[in-house]
Amino acid sequence: MDDPHARTSSLDLALIGNCAVSALVDRGGDVVWACMPRFDSDPVFHALLGTPPGDPAAGRLVVELEQAVRTEQSYDPGTAILRTRIHDAAGQGIELTDFAPRFFRHGRMFRPTQLVRRVRPLQGHPRVRVMVQPRGHWGTCVPELTRGSNHLRYVLPGMTLRLNTSAPPDYVACGTWFSLHGPFSLLLGPDETLGGGIDETARDFEEQTALHWRHWTRRLALPLEWQDAVIRAAITLKLCQYEETGAIVAAMTTSIPEAPGSGRNWDYRYCWLRDAFFVVRALNSLAEVGTMEDYLRWLHDVVRGSNGHVQPLYGIGLERTVTERIETSLPGYRGMGPVRVGNQAFEHFQHDVYGNIVLGAAQAFHDHRLFRRADAGDFKRLEAMGEQAWRLHDQPDAGMWELRTRARVHTSSALMCWAACDRLARIAAVLSQPDRQALWHGRATHIRERILGAAWSDERQAFVESFGGRDLDASVLLMAEVGFLPASDPRFVRTVEALERTLCDGPFMRRYEAEDDFGRPETAFNVCAFWRVDALARIGRRDEAREAFEALLAHRNHVGLLSEDLSPTTGELWGNFPQTYSMVGIVNGAMQLSAPWSDAV
Repeated sequence: MDDPHARTSSLDLALIGNCAVSALVDRGGDVVWACMPRFDSDPVFHALLGTPPGDPAAGRLVVELEQAVRTEQSYDPGTAILRTRIHDAAGQGIELTDFAPRFFRHGRMFRPTQLVRRVRPLQGHPRVRVMVQPRGHWGTCVPELTRGSNHLRYVLPGMTLRLNTSAPPDYVACGTWFSLHGPFSLLLGPDETLGGGIDETARDFEEQTALHWRHWTRRLALPLEWQDAVIRAAITLKLCQYEETGAIVAAMTTSIPEAPGSGRNWDYRYCWLRDAFFVVRALNSLAEVGTMEDYLRWLHDVVRGSNGHVQPLYGIGLERTVTERIETSLPGYRGMGPVRVGNQAFEHFQHDVYGNIVLGAAQAFHDHRLFRRADAGDFKRLEAMGEQAWRLHDQPDAGMWELRTRARVHTSSALMCWAACDRLARIAAVLSQPDRQALWHGRATHIRERILGAAWSDERQAFVESFGGRDLDASVLLMAEVGFLPASDPRFVRTVEALERTLCDGPFMRRYEAEDDFGRPETAFNVCAFWRVDALARIGRRDEAREAFEALLAHRNHVGLLSEDLSPTTGELWGNFPQTYSMVGIVNGAMQLSAPWSDAV
């Protein structure tokens, strides 16, 4: 096996988490990324983005098998529990079980800021060593290490981590090789004493966490086909919600480049209202409304605190300012910096955000299953978002692709402004407010006619990316999904065909054809390929849609996850990981294309 400290050379990573904390585990079983105490905190394990000079073991948690030659890795079905099996040349092996505890206790969800690893021998008495090397301040701060009878304490600025372990603490502290004669456990989290024995606690946490996830997945309204892919996507989407506030992050990482050496390195550990809406909508389609209820709490506070203008993204604790900076202490993913923290897009004007707010909240006015259905007071507050959509629907903005140096009247932004007015009209009808229904219906009709006139290009025979423009953009595929046009409309059909000729590489699809701040995009954007799948199905090309969908599924990593981007030439995953947009595409594609359950029962 390669040097374990040089293994992180691809996005063959698995996500574990509990909606309070998360970690990425590489194919060899190393924890290479974990931010604590929140998803957007500094990483305590940062090896995914490299290590400082002279400190190659830093920023990871390793249980290494001597003379390892082969690994296997998979999730326990229907759970967020990961198993990695590592084998040596002599036929001996170990199994690593990784998870973050999540289950109901004392009438509430127990989801501590804690990672648990259980280790057991598979055959023989293999030799292993354990190395736990957290760091602070983006790799620059080595913690002070103190020892107890069955624990180690890592004292970092502003936080102390306690590792409770049934392995010899001296061996762990020194990275000493030792023979494994039985199982041991590692529980890494807050500096708190365990209430029970280490191995007993780890075993109990695993059993209860497994039971929780299996009950959660059992309640999903799955399609007949591609059930395993949908379950994995749904669990991953759920893990991207910071449940304390309800915010949903776009991805768990920062600065994984969209393409090799491109400099397109961004921090996605924040809540974009656009991405969150798509996550909520996908999980709603599976009858998982709990995520929406938690998200609506967060969205309610965004709207209440907005004073009209709403940012495209916020911190997961409702922070309005996430100033972008570059951290120079780490070389970046595969040495491809820069490492960015924060995201300048919080300063942008992206007018589609008002539509995403209304769309994200609309189901709460119609769904009788919810503990708290939205009411007239909620509608009045939501109308303030509609007023912004009406005022801004034909004004220039940065667009959904967050262009930093160019403002236009983007078709996708106007489309979502239309959606805001259209859904407000429908909500008003449910609330028996005919005057408001007429007002919002009239505004939606006006915006619709404006888009049909200004966004259609006779030259390109397609809807284009901006009013009066000529460049093509995959985001117009959302016209059918949000109900702006029937998929049978000849203009939509011709748009799909034009986009395929210009933006597609086989089943893969780029976002747009025009150059942006960094030149022309090199990689395909995974969610755009899924939008095309949806469009193909809607216009009657279902066989082609199924073929493309299967091809996209084949490019998931070994545990069924996708990042933001993909290289059409190599098939390699790029961009932040796991990307909620991409995992949403898996759910939506399966729900759109699956044969009905009546075909099987």
